[in-house]
This record gives sequence, C-alpha cells and structure tokens, in this order.
Amino acid sequence: MILYHTSTIEIRRPDLLHSRPRLDFGKGFYLTLIREQAERYGERFTRRGETAVLNTFMLDENLTEFTYKVFPSYDGEWLDYVSACRKGLSHESYDIIEGGIADDQVFNTIDLYFSGIYTREQALDQLRYKNPNHQVCITSQAVLDKHLHFQSSEIL
Repeated sequence: MILYHTSTIEIRRPDLLHSRPRLDFGKGFYLTLIREQAERYGERFTRRGETAVLNTFMLDENLTEFTYKVFPSYDGEWLDYVSACRKGLSHESYDIIEGGIADDQVFNTIDLYFSGIYTREQALDQLRYKNPNHQVCITSQAVLDKHLHFQSSEIL
C-alpha cells in the first residue's frame, strides 16, 4: 500500500520519538492513502514560509502479527476512540489505526461535544454528513522499522 506523509523535511526513517500525543489516534506516525490530501496538508507549511516535503512510503500488506483497527466511518466507535485519544485517556491500543480525520469541520463538532453543548447523539448526527478524509496512524516502532519502506520525497 502506498502512503504519503508531508513534513518540512525528508523522512527516511520515521520514529515515534518525534510524534505528538493527543492526536486523533494518539501518538504515532500519520500517513494517508490520498496524495492530494497530503499535498493540501503541505500548504500549512508553505503559508508559514517553510518547505513542504511530500514523503512517499510503501507499507507491507501482510501485517498479521500486528493489531490493525479500521474505522470505516465517523460513527460512535470512532467518536469514542478519538475523544479518548485527544483527552489523553486510557483506551484500547492498536499497532496500526486507519480512519477519518478530525479536520476543522469535524473538530468543530467534536469540540461542541467535548464542551457539553452537543450530546453524543447530536455529534453523531452532525458527523453522519461529513465525508471522511483518510489517515493511517502507525503506533508501533516495529511496524515503522520492518514494514514501512521509504520510497521517495519531493518538495511541493
């Protein structure tokens, strides 16, 4: 599977040391299947006058020794998992997690849910109309070291 990660630098060997906590799926190395999405993400760097580098990776297909979770839609399970991760709460962990991104529009709904303005049901009702973007979060250094292979990089 070909995946993309945009940064300000070329990343040949990703590591979890440089990952931030409290993101959608917790601390991990985030990628996407969607090249255009990765390119749009790079615009946040160029707007700040920084270089945007699109890194391309190949993720091995046979990962049966690792735990893999897929959230196919913005549903209650996704909402609970993202809520726990963003709040730094204990939650079930996986080596690889795939699902929608809590982008600006989605995060507005989640923020209203966190603040108690929306109930869980109201938040889910709003999320039902959102078209998910895509992210893959690798939380295992072993997966990064053995199964994610750098292919190339290019300045956007």
